[in-house]
Amino acid sequence: KYTLNRMLLNNWTQVTEFILQGFSDTFPLRILLFSTFFSLYTAALTGNTMIIVLVIRSSTLHTPMYFFLVNLSILDIMCTTSVLPKVLENLFSGKKTISYGGCMAQVWFLSWSVCGELLLFTVMAYDRYVAICHPLHYSTMMSKKICVLLAFGVWSITGLNISINTGLIFRLSFCGPNVVDQFFCEIPPVLLLSCTSTYLNNIVTVFTDVFFSFLNFVPTIVSYGFIISSILKIQTREGKKRAFSTCSSHLIVVTMYYCTVFYAYISPISSYSPESGKLVAVLYTAVSPTLNPLIYTLRNKDVREALRKVLLFRK
Repeated sequence: KYTLNRMLLNNWTQVTEFILQGFSDTFPLRILLFSTFFSLYTAALTGNTMIIVLVIRSSTLHTPMYFFLVNLSILDIMCTTSVLPKVLENLFSGKKTISYGGCMAQVWFLSWSVCGELLLFTVMAYDRYVAICHPLHYSTMMSKKICVLLAFGVWSITGLNISINTGLIFRLSFCGPNVVDQFFCEIPPVLLLSCTSTYLNNIVTVFTDVFFSFLNFVPTIVSYGFIISSILKIQTREGKKRAFSTCSSHLIVVTMYYCTVFYAYISPISSYSPESGKLVAVLYTAVSPTLNPLIYTLRNKDVREALRKVLLFRK
């Protein structure tokens, strides 16, 4: 049986490119989608780059919260850049193809950014927990060294995870169907196209989904449970408002991101439809990275002040 399988594999032609089953082929819709994705990509790059520049230039933003926000902006740029340029190219040319190497690169960088953001949201929730529940010990519990170690942990754990997942994909053979039922390459639809066993890949994928979703979601919920409890104990209305304003932006971003990612990766297969799946994918690959800088900028007085100084060329 092993010899027969090897003979069949040798007779099959290895897939060198995939077809991305994106959106409609009608020309007017392609123009509309190209304009929409181009606007989202430009806004995401501009907004997240602006956050990075503001935090670096403004000494008032040299705090743990904004340090983690810079990491979030880098992950957002990685997320959109791994997907949207290829989407724009295919919409402009009318083609839907992506090379094998390009597909694997999308899997690598997109998975890194998605998993990294989930870990980072947990770290940011812990930062807000310490700031509100233990304000007197904040400088000690969130020292510069600890912040760097937390950020290093986020990047290294995520990098190790995606290296394992992508390495397992490289060992697979793709020699039959090559149509990816999505407008970009991600692990689940790519595994469906393999002509060799994906049993080990599926086990690692399930473990990854549990670790990066539920095991990050629970600490985040617990942290905000303590935060809300501490805010409710504050006597003055102004004090409650000021305390909540320090974490409201993060809470909005986390809620928006978890809702889309949970639907994409955790929802039952029976309730999944390709069209709704593509819509949700647009939300977490394009819309969320675009809205994050706006939410943190428009709702944050310190960031608005730093932006005003930069625009006026003031130190």
